[in-house]
Amino acid sequence: MWRNPLSRSATAPPGGEHLARHNPPPLGEVARRAGGGARKAKKRPSKLQDNLIYAAVWLACFAPLVWLAWRVFSDDLGANPIEALIRQIGVWGLRLLLVGLAITPAARILNKPRLLRFRRTVGLFAFSYICLHLLTYIGVDLFFDWRQLVKDILKRPFITLGMLGFTLLVPLAVTSTNGMVRRLGRATWQRLHWLVYLIVPLGVAHYYLLVKADHRPPLVYAAIVAVLMGWRVWDAWGRAKSKA
Repeated sequence: MWRNPLSRSATAPPGGEHLARHNPPPLGEVARRAGGGARKAKKRPSKLQDNLIYAAVWLACFAPLVWLAWRVFSDDLGANPIEALIRQIGVWGLRLLLVGLAITPAARILNKPRLLRFRRTVGLFAFSYICLHLLTYIGVDLFFDWRQLVKDILKRPFITLGMLGFTLLVPLAVTSTNGMVRRLGRATWQRLHWLVYLIVPLGVAHYYLLVKADHRPPLVYAAIVAVLMGWRVWDAWGRAKSKA
């Protein structure tokens, strides 16, 4: 007896595959499946690519130090090379702190969350530059005269602010490892690292008070800090509004 080929029979494969062969999905469904396959096919960067990117970040962070060393070697730091060297090292530390603050907005705006993995590297380089800035001041300028250092901290406001910022930066550097994040707990660790929002303005104020004539560079940095902090306030407000 003849049977309709579209009807379900004992010989048809289970699960409706027989019908599916004779009733293809709509074009929209085909496109959706193809798009999903393309998304699944998109791979994360390889380990080699990751290593190359990290190497580029490290080289970019090291480059200012190499440039300053070359300027010292070529006697290109002006009439007061010690003061110029101390200042330039500190300025690069401040710049790297600003780059670290800018990574989160850049990652959100560009929809590149993988940029966030560079915050720790940039932050530790900033801390290293600031440590070198302080050590150069104490060792080269003061010749390790600790009494003079204490007098400077108490009597010179820009040094007072600089030392305060450095003191607050130390626990951030110490707790930057994954092990410390686990020990402290994510919430406590995050609250501790909010100190950076105080440290960076202290660094800008330190630079502003240090400069005797041209205050434009520290004012530019102050404007950048204002923009970055304003974005964070706006972003937090938008997130709270979306949850309400």
